[in-house]
Amino acid sequence: MNTLTWAWIAVGLIAGLLIGFVPMWVRSRRSSRSLSEATGQSDLARTESAHALGLVEQQLTLAKMQNALASAAIDARRGDYESARRAASSFFTSLRAEANKDDSSLSPAQKAGLEPVFTRRDEIISLLARSDPASAERLSDLYVSFRETLLGQQPVAPQADERVEAAGDESAG
Repeated sequence: MNTLTWAWIAVGLIAGLLIGFVPMWVRSRRSSRSLSEATGQSDLARTESAHALGLVEQQLTLAKMQNALASAAIDARRGDYESARRAASSFFTSLRAEANKDDSSLSPAQKAGLEPVFTRRDEIISLLARSDPASAERLSDLYVSFRETLLGQQPVAPQADERVEAAGDESAG
């Protein structure tokens, strides 16, 4: 066999390798591109999930604070001042912790609106420690203020049945 034959054999082998290699290379590139797109979408979904989880955690924190304050107001109305004092103390502690966090869910306007709440803390805790009935009214006012400041909820107008009772009292008198 001469060198020309060997050259054709070499060219044939190289062509055969390329015929097998090129489709695999194209398929590999396509798969790599698909994988990087899927990874990008996965990262986006993960980021969106983390953001949604953060919002849910913030809402849960606010709901726990609202629950503690409502519990304190109800306990004070019922005359259970020690339970009310513990619940109020828990409320003020968690509210202060949330207000002081760097990544707080509270806006600067909400934080500024909370300053009067913090100034009433010692007064309310002292009234509860003395079992003073005035503490129930102060806690109720604080609850309304908390809802307006942090939750953006305005006080609800009296229900229709309360208006009917009031009208019935006037007609009876």
